[in-house]
This record gives sequence, C-alpha cells and structure tokens, in this order.
Amino acid sequence: MTSDVRTVADPVAIEATRILLSQVGITPADLLTESPKVPTFGHAIPKLRATLTPGTLRTYNTHLIGLENTWHNRQLDAVSKADLDEKARTAQAASRGGRGTHTGASAREHFISTVRCLYRYAEDNNWIHPTRNPARHLAIPARSPSRRQAISSPRLAEICEVASLTGNDPELDALILRLHIETACRRSSALRLRPCDLDPHQCLLLLREKEGIHRWQPISPTLMRHLLRHAEQRGSPPQAQLLRYRNGKPITARRYDHLWNRVGVHLPWVATHGITIHWLRHTTLTWVERTFGYATARTYAGHRTRTSGTTATYVKANLYEIAAVLAVLTREPHPLLSNQPNRAPFPAH
Repeated sequence: MTSDVRTVADPVAIEATRILLSQVGITPADLLTESPKVPTFGHAIPKLRATLTPGTLRTYNTHLIGLENTWHNRQLDAVSKADLDEKARTAQAASRGGRGTHTGASAREHFISTVRCLYRYAEDNNWIHPTRNPARHLAIPARSPSRRQAISSPRLAEICEVASLTGNDPELDALILRLHIETACRRSSALRLRPCDLDPHQCLLLLREKEGIHRWQPISPTLMRHLLRHAEQRGSPPQAQLLRYRNGKPITARRYDHLWNRVGVHLPWVATHGITIHWLRHTTLTWVERTFGYATARTYAGHRTRTSGTTATYVKANLYEIAAVLAVLTREPHPLLSNQPNRAPFPAH
C-alpha cells in the first residue's frame, strides 16, 4: 500500500521568499514566464539611434559605433561593469591630447553617458532587468574647470586677420568668425542657421539652439548684408542651411576644425592653448558682463537655467537692451533703436 505524503511549506519561509523577491524586483508571475532573450549590441543600437535627437546622436554616435564594432554579437547582459570601465578608459586615452582637451575626460564622460542611455533604453523595453544593468554603477568623472577664457582684443584681431587672408575660402571663414563674435552663438546654432531665419528689416536672426530653444538675436546691418549676400551667391535654399562652400555644398563641423588648424599654423599660441570657436563665445560674453552686467550677459548668451536663483527671472534683459549692447560692440546703429548714444565700444575686429 502506497501512501501519498504531501509536504507543507513553512509559512515563514514563504514570507521570507516574498520579501526577497520584492527586494530584487521579481514578482511570482515572473517565475512562471519564460525570460525574453536579451538582444545583442548589434540589434539594440540601431533601434536606439532611431529614437535620439540629431544633437544627441552626434555626441553619442562615435561611441555607439565603437560598441557595435567590438561587441556586435554580444548580448547586453553579457558585459560587466569592468568591461565598460575598460572601454571608458580606452576612449579617454584615444581622445587625450586632442584640440580642446588634454586629459580626454570629456570623451570618457560621453562614453559613460552613451552606455547609460543604451541600457536605460534596454530597461524601458524590458530587454534587461535593472539588477542586470552594468551601466548603473558607472561613475562619471568630475569635470575639471574649463580652460577657456576671453581672448584679448589684439589676439582676436590676429585671429581674424589670419582667417581672412589665408585658406581656400577666406570670405567664408571671416563670415563665420564675425557671426560668432557678434552673437556669441554656439557652433551648432551657426550650422543650423537658414536664410528664412533672417529678419533683414529688424536685423535679427533666429538662433535654434540645444534643448529646442529658439530665440531672436540682434546682429549688425553689416553682418546681415554679408549673410544675405552669402546666401544669394552660394545658392542657399530658404529652408536649408545658410553657410555653404563656393560649390553650394553645406559646411559641416569639419570646416571649423580646418579653420582653427590653419590659424594654429600661423599663430602657434592658438594651437598651444587649443583655442576653438567656443572661445569667441567666452570673449563676447565676458565683455558684455563686464560692461553691462550679469543679467544682460545671461540674456545675450541665451541661458535659461534657474541655477542663479529666482531673481534671474525678473532681471533678464529684453531684445532692445541686447540691441543696444550690440550697437556698442559693433559701433553701428541698430534698427531696433532710435537716437541711442554709442559709448566706447569693444575694439572692432
């Protein structure tokens, strides 16, 4: 005779198991369903690319390509934190000593941000459980103080002279420098500029900046004339990029690299300090802050953050005040103003 003996589970053990499962983010239902197969880097990265904005993709794509080439057939959960740390160090070492960087820390930061973005996307699609995410514990290195600073007027004049007298398209390079000196815009904003963004009657241009910020910035009548002539002579379509080569092809960020490499050959101190177009933003905004105060400089720069306190919301400068600053900077009257006196200006370039 066979007896059917049934084992009764210990209620205390059951409750302890429930607590343990909840702590690691697993439900009893998860134990009854088959875990989906974790995708490979080669499968996940193209899907991630399709979700990124153009600006984010420009920053991340170099590292995404590296991950694809190295671990194309490797599953996301088959990589350890140590593997990612090693890749981050490799990215930093490869970038060290380049223009604008001596330590390569920014390359390491961008790599870690790229990996975090990829694994966050994998979590959102339930491809990987948060407890299996090796990117969660990667530490972004602390940023060192920026070495950028305002360029003195004589030095800035030297840069403008070399740019306008050398190279295969000095007219284009001189226009680029004047655009950045007057507006203190970022490189990405200049590359996004279109003929339809120009308001020649009020001498304003629409800057389309990062984080989707669009704002009108006053420019001098001289710069407006040159931008309009550039667009006409080089066949810039109204809704397409304004800055172009003589053959009508839009310029890219590479034009900026070639410009500063050439200037660095003629002016060794430019190469020594790793000067880039962003130094012109520092130069103009430093002068605006010293001459007209912090609130005006903040508006001139297009900053929208609240890090300086709530008061910044109320003391921001308006468009007419920015036009007045520009009139002093360029020694040219601006259409938005009438009978505005010009004070001693920033040295003309």
